[in-house]
Amino acid sequence: MSDKPHLLVIRAPFYEDIIAELTRGATLALDEAGATYDVLDVPGAFEIPAAVAMAAASRKRYDGYVALGCVIRGETTHYDYVCAESARGLQELAYRDRLAIGFGVLTVENDEQAWARASVDRKNKGGEVAHAALRMIAVKREFGLA
Repeated sequence: MSDKPHLLVIRAPFYEDIIAELTRGATLALDEAGATYDVLDVPGAFEIPAAVAMAAASRKRYDGYVALGCVIRGETTHYDYVCAESARGLQELAYRDRLAIGFGVLTVENDEQAWARASVDRKNKGGEVAHAALRMIAVKREFGLA
């Protein structure tokens, strides 16, 4: 295995501009760390855990995953299900399959909150979760699991 980590950035570009900014933050952090990565788009945040599971079971080898999405509360309970299940699915994969995953699915009330978190010049959640994935890769390596 190379010392340079190779990750899969999985994006749910329902809110294209917000996801583009999250991606910018994540890829800047990965580039700065010297990591390599592929990018894969899926229909929505709900589908991110399935895509991670498929990638982990494939012949392609990834050291870790960066999950990027945005769910903005609407008028129905759909928001609650998508938020809970995307988080639960990714956490289950992290526990069960010992995957290094950076969780960057924003769960917000409105566009303003999403932009505050996504913006590279403000919260830079994309960069934050890329660093989390890289740190978890290092933890896996410390325990001889990678």
